[in-house]
Amino acid sequence: MKASTGNSAALSKNRPDIWELLIRIVIVIFSLICLLPFLHVVAKSLSSDSFVIANKVFLWPEGFTIEAYKKIFADASILRSLYVSVIVTVLFTILGMILTICAAYPLSRAQFKGRRVITFIFLFTMYFSGGIIPDYMNINNLGLLDTIWSLVLPLSFSVFNLLIMKTSLTSSIPVSLEESARIDGAGHFRILWSIVIPLSKPIIATLSLFYAVGRWNAYQDALFYIKHATELRPLQLKLYYLVIQATESFQMEATTVQLSNPEVLKASVVVFATLPILCIYPFVQKYFVQGVMLGAVKE
Repeated sequence: MKASTGNSAALSKNRPDIWELLIRIVIVIFSLICLLPFLHVVAKSLSSDSFVIANKVFLWPEGFTIEAYKKIFADASILRSLYVSVIVTVLFTILGMILTICAAYPLSRAQFKGRRVITFIFLFTMYFSGGIIPDYMNINNLGLLDTIWSLVLPLSFSVFNLLIMKTSLTSSIPVSLEESARIDGAGHFRILWSIVIPLSKPIIATLSLFYAVGRWNAYQDALFYIKHATELRPLQLKLYYLVIQATESFQMEATTVQLSNPEVLKASVVVFATLPILCIYPFVQKYFVQGVMLGAVKE
């Protein structure tokens, strides 16, 4: 009897769990949902215009060609725009993380009086804002139009990232550790620099990635604030103008064979603008996973 019970238990262990199988299937489906559209865009960017117009391109290039990428690099200012985007993204990320850390640390400490009121004031701005016109007037009155700081300063602080950082510091930095540092004579800046920041590398890397990706993909503020200083146009705005120009030319002279299909150009622009972030992401992936899991398990 005991032997039969042991055999059935062993068989049940070797038998695949139906729920685990379903979870794996769902993960594979969602992974394909995220991956297949990007593969389609890559295939379209490497295909000839005739196959794209005939809707014959799916996940593999048809009539392989790199003419669309040649048209992108034919503009001599494209590398200048890439350089501007890199500089703006780096400055934006550094400034955003400094502001986020300096705001999240005091709000995460229980001895800071009025922290709930200040947190509510920050949270209030997530639901109500002045709008585009007041923002433009503010930038104009500050004299920041056609300057690189108009792309760095206005959005360099994110309340959403602040709340994530505050929650992470509250759950991951023990109060006893801070109290022991105070007994040794450490002040707030010393505690922040020597204890809080080294212990918060995962969440700092995660939020840095959020800031960098958000700034890298943004172009609307540059469209409003960069008018005459064309040398300060970031890559996304430059590619936006390139696509608009190709689309208008294609609509005006749809029978001209020499003109590229705007769909091919759009696909190549998407791939060109996405590659830098894809190259950076593997280096911060381990910190990203750790940062997302912070506070997920309560011991």
